[in-house]
Amino acid sequence: MNQASPVPQGKRYSVELGGRTLSIETGKYAKQVSGSVWVRYGDTVVMATAQASENPIEADFLPLTVEFEERHYAVGRIPGSFMRREGRPGEKAILSARLTDRPIRPLFPKGFRHEVQVIITVLSADQENTPDILGPIAASAALMLSDIPWEGPIAAVRIGLQGDRLVLNPTAQEESRLDLVVAGSKDAIIMVEAAAQEVSEDKLVEALEFAHQAMQPILALQEQMRSELGKEKFSFTPPAGLEAEAQAALYQRAMEKGLSSVLQTASKGERSKALEAFAQALVEEFAPPAEDGTVDPLRRKQVSGAFDEVIRKELRRLILEENRRADGRTPKEVRPIWIETDVLPKAHGSALFTRGETQVLGVVTLGTGQDAQLVDDLGIETEDPFLVHYNFPPYSTGEVRRLRGVSRREVGHGNLAKRGLKAVLPSQEEFPYTIRVVGDVLESNGSSSMATVCAGCLALLDAGVPLKKHVAGVAMGLVKEGERAVVLTDILGLEDALGDMDFKVTGTRDGVTALQMDIKIKGLSPELMRQALYQAREARLHILELMERALPTHRAEMKPHVPRILALKVSPEKIGLIIGPGGKNIRQLEELGVEIDIEQDGTIRIYSSNAAAAEEAKKRILSLTAEAKVGEIYEGTVTRITNFGAFVEILPGKDGLLHISQLAKGRVERVEDVLKLGQKVRVKVNSIDEQGRVDLIRPELEGIVPRRPAKR
Repeated sequence: MNQASPVPQGKRYSVELGGRTLSIETGKYAKQVSGSVWVRYGDTVVMATAQASENPIEADFLPLTVEFEERHYAVGRIPGSFMRREGRPGEKAILSARLTDRPIRPLFPKGFRHEVQVIITVLSADQENTPDILGPIAASAALMLSDIPWEGPIAAVRIGLQGDRLVLNPTAQEESRLDLVVAGSKDAIIMVEAAAQEVSEDKLVEALEFAHQAMQPILALQEQMRSELGKEKFSFTPPAGLEAEAQAALYQRAMEKGLSSVLQTASKGERSKALEAFAQALVEEFAPPAEDGTVDPLRRKQVSGAFDEVIRKELRRLILEENRRADGRTPKEVRPIWIETDVLPKAHGSALFTRGETQVLGVVTLGTGQDAQLVDDLGIETEDPFLVHYNFPPYSTGEVRRLRGVSRREVGHGNLAKRGLKAVLPSQEEFPYTIRVVGDVLESNGSSSMATVCAGCLALLDAGVPLKKHVAGVAMGLVKEGERAVVLTDILGLEDALGDMDFKVTGTRDGVTALQMDIKIKGLSPELMRQALYQAREARLHILELMERALPTHRAEMKPHVPRILALKVSPEKIGLIIGPGGKNIRQLEELGVEIDIEQDGTIRIYSSNAAAAEEAKKRILSLTAEAKVGEIYEGTVTRITNFGAFVEILPGKDGLLHISQLAKGRVERVEDVLKLGQKVRVKVNSIDEQGRVDLIRPELEGIVPRRPAKR
């Protein structure tokens, strides 16, 4: 007789973090993959798996993919799509995948060409402990336990700021002036992502140091797991390159032929063409054709690859030893900037921001509440009235590439620009529009996302959006060799590619609003982070001065074709009156040429490009929802006549009784002798009883005709 198999016994490791238990379990689930773990924090659970291909592929890059899979069963829901199953990852999942990809990528060994796939699956989400922060921890643990060569571990934590107090891993419901995610190793910080409400550089440095200290127990836990359960790492052979002697000879020859001068060609296009010709000449010299005219393609590929390393070495030498950059600037210098606003005649707001050879067209569209984006974040449905979309077409870098929809990079850069701008937006009560900002990159040579922040800010002001302050952004770079390090302001594309850091900072004159940092070395010390932040502040203040000069404040008048908005608040109980039976009342209002949004709390917004139509719609809504008040005089309509008086509609759907004794000075035998159905009559509210019944009098007879108790 068959017997049930014993349940596999996994091993669980745990540590206290922010007042909750973080546990990592392995050996029980997904056992055929090279490395797998379940990570639990509160009632949020994610699984991470890590697998590498058996053989390397032909590539000149690390073939790493990170996927973040959200399962709706994690919140006890069935997907709302037509197929009733999960589809393509949404923006939140893409951003979460990037949050894991960026800190683990620089820790793979140089020359590693095996395909690596890390899949993070959200199995349970408690709506308090967000799963995105568990992704880097789970991926790191899976890689540590696997046979994949990787120089981890890493950990990640989220830091909030409540008042002046830093909070470790605040829950999703806690209010905070700072949303800072920091990933790091034992000795250094590797990645930073943040949204902030004008937080000072000093407080950010404090938060970074606090985060790095807080993640140490998670790192120690993974080291313990690795020592007890980790698999032996497999060996790999990096692609063959030039011999050391040939590499040195290539560098020497490049110096003799004037590589330094070519590297400092100011124009990106001219520099690229000059370097291409330079490389071709060196390839011909170091990998010449054989006597029969044939060439060795492998040798030529090795020389070409070695020349890329020569460029990197010389560019870094110029910066470290001579303080000279590719375009001739000093390390702290910002490229020339020019600005143009109101560039598109039919757009609600537009601006062109150009910094060196990076140019972004910022365009703003103001919409109604119906234009807000519906966001479904694993069961939490919200509407987002602020959208920022970043587009990076191939022509911006002089290339040809198929347009295949929005890339992960474009989603990430758009989200960064959104976080940078969001801190200075007016509240919905002050400015009840849905706002869409589009940043179209027209030229790119470094820092296009930061140019999008600048162009977006100016376009918002051009549209008449009353921003609290101007916001600017700048990208910082780093060249580090041993103990020598130089922080670079406003980096070029070449400095991004061949340098060690891309650190983007946005903010106002009073503080930082967003951060994003990626590095290619194993980590960054808090001291260098501090230097980069303060150097970025100097550059930001310079850029802000130019922006403030171009457009000091928001336009006093919005463009004629922008929809106007009137807002009012009514009792939620009155919403039904506004809508009317079968939507009759709301349709009549919209026939005026307006759009009307009604929220459950009674907030009503009227949108129209015709101010008179909007005012008329508001007047009618107020009439529909008005409450009768004692002492107020109304022009009412007789709707019903009885033997003891007439009922007069003083407000839509609200009537009162005008008693027969209050119709005239003398005795009235029949109501019909004084009033007719449909007749307009001026009445005053005498009293309203506990049941809401209204007693009316004729104001012109008040004090002349004695009041009598109303009968119903």
